[in-house]
Amino acid sequence: MGKSVKLKDLLKEPTFVRVSGDEKSMEREVFVPELNRPGFELAGFFKHTDFRRIILLGEKEMAFISEMTKESQLACFSKLTNDETPCIIIAKGYDSPEILKNIAMKRNFPIFETKQATGRVSVDLTGTLDEVLAAETLIHGVFLNIYGKGVVIRGDSGIGKSEIALELIKRGHLLIADDAIELYHIAQGIVGKAPEVLKNLLEIRGIGVIDVSKMFGVASILPRDNVEMIIQLERWLPSREYTRIGIEEDNTTEEILGVDIPKIVVPVTGGRSMSAIIEAAVMNMQLKDSGFDSSKEFVNRILENIKSKSNL
Repeated sequence: MGKSVKLKDLLKEPTFVRVSGDEKSMEREVFVPELNRPGFELAGFFKHTDFRRIILLGEKEMAFISEMTKESQLACFSKLTNDETPCIIIAKGYDSPEILKNIAMKRNFPIFETKQATGRVSVDLTGTLDEVLAAETLIHGVFLNIYGKGVVIRGDSGIGKSEIALELIKRGHLLIADDAIELYHIAQGIVGKAPEVLKNLLEIRGIGVIDVSKMFGVASILPRDNVEMIIQLERWLPSREYTRIGIEEDNTTEEILGVDIPKIVVPVTGGRSMSAIIEAAVMNMQLKDSGFDSSKEFVNRILENIKSKSNL
């Protein structure tokens, strides 16, 4: 069974007013982030209905219900108020249909009413459920916002990730997480944040744990951010070929929770300013995102130079 959230933790008064069901009914769990606007179901078609979804009734649904016969309402609501359906929410200030309320009272099934617009309820609930029920994982590394991009810096233990992060924070970039990064698949991307116990903290060997928000101010931290880039730090190996010009295709992406994240490998050796190199890597990716590729520009210059010499 996947992640879930109980109704009592999801639907809070006074925004949502419970008109049926007792406290025990609030223990029902929601397993999927999508909502069900039951157009086909009200018309009697249930073949592909996912009963795990919260049912949301808005203006159109209530108008259709008002045109249904009592027999049709009884048949439809009897199917919708089953043990698998978490609850029914009626938006825009409409009252629950009497037949629906009677069935719900007999079955201890929760119905909620709200004065909020249907679209607002749908957007807010879907966003909340998408986050609460999101697939998640935990990785080792440092997560910073560099020039507006969420960048995960990874590498072997002791390679200097936290020290590099400290230098980047001093340069004005923002810390999100150090050592452990909680990652969530939300919407179409990956969102990262620090575990609660490690929030705002940075571990520096020889010094210990420092609170970045206290040392550099609250403007030096972010609670969360989208993961847009991974920088893999590796100890320099003379036998390995590293990217030099930038047209090589050996440093592409890394998959996290089914999402491909752009990734580059940066060798670490004495005498290199790693913070400056990481800044340059992020700025170079921003240029590529805007349509300018420095490596391709370099190749074009070489080709133009060869062409001009051949015309002499």
